[in-house]
Amino acid sequence: MSKARLVITAVVLEGRPAAQVAAEYGVSKSWLYEQLARYRDEGEAAFEPRSKRPHRSPTATAETTVQLIVQLRKTLVEAGHDAGPATLAWHLHHHHQLTVSVATVARILTRQALITPAPKKRPKASYIRFEAAMPNETWQSDFTHYRLADDTADGTGQGTDVEIITWLDDHSRYVLHSSAHDPVTAKIVLATFRATVAAYGIPASTLTDNGMVYTVRFATGRGGRTGLEAELQRLHITQKNSRPNHPTTCGKVERFQQTLKQWLRAQPVQPATIEALQTHLDRFVDDYNHHRPHSSLPHQATPATVYQARPKAAPSINRAGEHHDRVLADRIDTDGKLTLRVNGRLHHIGMGRTLARTPVLKLVQDLNVRIIDAATGELLRELTIDPNRDYQPTGKPPGPAPKRKQAEP
Repeated sequence: MSKARLVITAVVLEGRPAAQVAAEYGVSKSWLYEQLARYRDEGEAAFEPRSKRPHRSPTATAETTVQLIVQLRKTLVEAGHDAGPATLAWHLHHHHQLTVSVATVARILTRQALITPAPKKRPKASYIRFEAAMPNETWQSDFTHYRLADDTADGTGQGTDVEIITWLDDHSRYVLHSSAHDPVTAKIVLATFRATVAAYGIPASTLTDNGMVYTVRFATGRGGRTGLEAELQRLHITQKNSRPNHPTTCGKVERFQQTLKQWLRAQPVQPATIEALQTHLDRFVDDYNHHRPHSSLPHQATPATVYQARPKAAPSINRAGEHHDRVLADRIDTDGKLTLRVNGRLHHIGMGRTLARTPVLKLVQDLNVRIIDAATGELLRELTIDPNRDYQPTGKPPGPAPKRKQAEP
């Protein structure tokens, strides 16, 4: 029972003096008389809690602004763009000359039931956040999948699965490269990296996950290298890879891919070919870099603005003294050959049929290779790999070895 009901019952039904009831229940006489007057006017409704909302709100957001926010939200969502409170506040300020706080926009969206409640997530403060201090200090890269709107022969009706690779500047979130392939291979990764370097200069470092198109350090335990890893050493670029099962390390490029695919799915005409998908990518990247506000950048600037605002970083270490050393156990095949992968390319080394099935050890340092008999330790061949050719010949004339002439008696 509420205190208002108690004091009114004591005065009206019991006939007790108002001053005595006020003193007994610890309330002011003015409040008690106010409740009595409300009871006489409203009856039992006087006991219900009343809204504390003021009768008028002269500083409330104008209804025209509310409707503009709702329309902006609808337009951006239909176009596949981010349409959160911060983005809407930016559009209001830059395109409509209206200053509305992010909190006010959020309250309006909530009242209009335009915000879907999200499950509780891990607090942002629990993450160790990092950001490169200069453009070209770190480039992040990753690739993602997208299905074309074509008819496939497998009968699933899902369309051909293609892959989109991205190179993104860590400092500014500027998208340096984005292209579609079927599929992304180690050669394509190297080709896109070289094209990006030609357009924007050499970065100080790269950051990727442990996909085998980027690194093979976890692939076989045999110490191989991809073409990208060899190129990074040649250009004295620091290579950084995230720890396994820690996708947030490459969170900037991962978040871009989420935004990209959200926009792609919202397009009324879905691409049916890689060429059509690439046209969509080029269009989105231009908008993302030069026109769309970025909520993680100062003042929600565009990535292009931040990328051009500071001088570019460059490699600061010398990796010329680094060597790629490996000891590999192998067996010469029946054709008298060995295989060796160098900088992501497989080479065949001629050893001769007479050594077929011989177990050997390959001692590899960069392009220099020594091949010894695993049983006797005898040096069977020493060579320098020619990276421009697949087969590494023995240098002997082809065909069987000539027979020696026996001396005449």
